[in-house]
Amino acid sequence: MNTLTLFYDARCGLCSQVRHWLSNQPSYVRLEFIPYDSPEAARRLPGIQHLRADEEIVILADTGEVWQGAGAWVMCLWALREYRAWSARLATPVMQGMARQVVHWISQNRIGLSRLMGFKSDAELVAVTGRETQEPACRVRHDLDLID
Repeated sequence: MNTLTLFYDARCGLCSQVRHWLSNQPSYVRLEFIPYDSPEAARRLPGIQHLRADEEIVILADTGEVWQGAGAWVMCLWALREYRAWSARLATPVMQGMARQVVHWISQNRIGLSRLMGFKSDAELVAVTGRETQEPACRVRHDLDLID
């Protein structure tokens, strides 16, 4: 696996902040970020509209695997040099339930959290600056049993 494509909500301030943070972290694999509702997302992952990408992050590996929700966040950590050990911890049976609950709560409250923290979304930044802020056949994995 050489590349992970993260489909995120460019209209969500928290999602955009996390995207910026992830893109600035040293990683083992290349990370690409695409708004989930863009034509490029539909081209790269046909059927993405059926995956509830507006509710939970979706990740596509260049190997064709797809993760969503807590499993996707574990994959984000797995990709990062400084956080791979955390991905292994969160993928253990003891931590899976907690990871799912935390990710679900954040996903359900991300818009309110964005407002509370004053995070601007990529879409808002494009509207203000007029510049884009993003860097340039599948099986969906909802589980956290990702780390060998």
